[in-house]
Amino acid sequence: MSSIPLGVLDLVPISSGSTATEALRNSIDLAQQTERFGYARYWFAEHHLNPGVAGTSPAVLLALTASATSTIRLGSGAVQLGHRTALSTVEEFGLIDALHPGRLDLGLGRSGGRPPGQSATPLTTTTPVVDGRAPNGLRIPPKFSFEHLLGSPRLALQRKLLQLPGAESQEYGEQIDDILALLAGTYRSPDGIEARAVPGEGADVEVWILGSSGGESAQVAGRNGLRFAANYHVSPATVLEAVEGYRAAFQPSDVLDKPYVSVSADVVVAEDDETARELAAGYGPWVRSIRTAEGAIEFPTPEEARAHAWTDKDRALVQDRIDTQFVGSPARVADHLERLQEATGADELLVTTITHDHADRVRSYELLAEEWRRR
Repeated sequence: MSSIPLGVLDLVPISSGSTATEALRNSIDLAQQTERFGYARYWFAEHHLNPGVAGTSPAVLLALTASATSTIRLGSGAVQLGHRTALSTVEEFGLIDALHPGRLDLGLGRSGGRPPGQSATPLTTTTPVVDGRAPNGLRIPPKFSFEHLLGSPRLALQRKLLQLPGAESQEYGEQIDDILALLAGTYRSPDGIEARAVPGEGADVEVWILGSSGGESAQVAGRNGLRFAANYHVSPATVLEAVEGYRAAFQPSDVLDKPYVSVSADVVVAEDDETARELAAGYGPWVRSIRTAEGAIEFPTPEEARAHAWTDKDRALVQDRIDTQFVGSPARVADHLERLQEATGADELLVTTITHDHADRVRSYELLAEEWRRR
């Protein structure tokens, strides 16, 4: 399995009792450490109005981290295009590439529409799932419904604050087309007027599409012949349909002659299973805060997590994520990741780890890298 590269997905989590400043410094340190451990990529997610997450601007984080590292690829996982334009995205990444050429991954995601895991039309996978398991034993839980979030006042406020009054998001496929044209220097308006994104045009970046289902994102990635990142850690129920939908839609391009897939997973690794479970204790309350639309809370200590009074409704909100988090010794977690790779045919795996203490988080990535190299 050491032939399958591992990457890092970082949300820049803020731990309870900590600050955004400390979270940012920890993330830059983690990027430096994981570069030393041999990880292939380091991506930053984009989230807004979350008290426990400082990762609001991937481009800013990438600029800071690029200056503190030298070889690891850096990227967005993902820039959320629902409140951005193609030009602003290309120009931002072009600025960073001008000083750090050949190291950037431009990961693009949808936002402002259906929540993750929801598709315009029902989609299924051809892979048989029996009793919540793929044929190789990978857990595929029942689909989680985001219906309770659709009318959330908090999400409506987020959309209002992120977009200018009266603004409408560009259709996603068209936006991707514009980004690719601006990067290639071939953009023309419907009236035939050219636009030159400088910096940005000719930037040596890898373009990725991130998606949680086999719907629009997978289709856009496939028909443009782009790399695709499927989010098992966001929507484990739909990861198989996502990679299958992408591969079915794939058309060779100047970038790729065959599909290329990365798949993400939440993991916590420690020297033994019991210690790892203790370090992962805060994950449940943290996921609950996201899925209730409260906004991610500061990541709790194990003691704070155990003090949470769970209701049946709470448990239903987080069960699929708890069941699909890979927690344990290096060997146990590596076994889970191998199973994920086998079931999805992933070319790479993207690992996201959150613990309350920064040292435990660094150690988790170190232990996993050591185990992965042995396989």
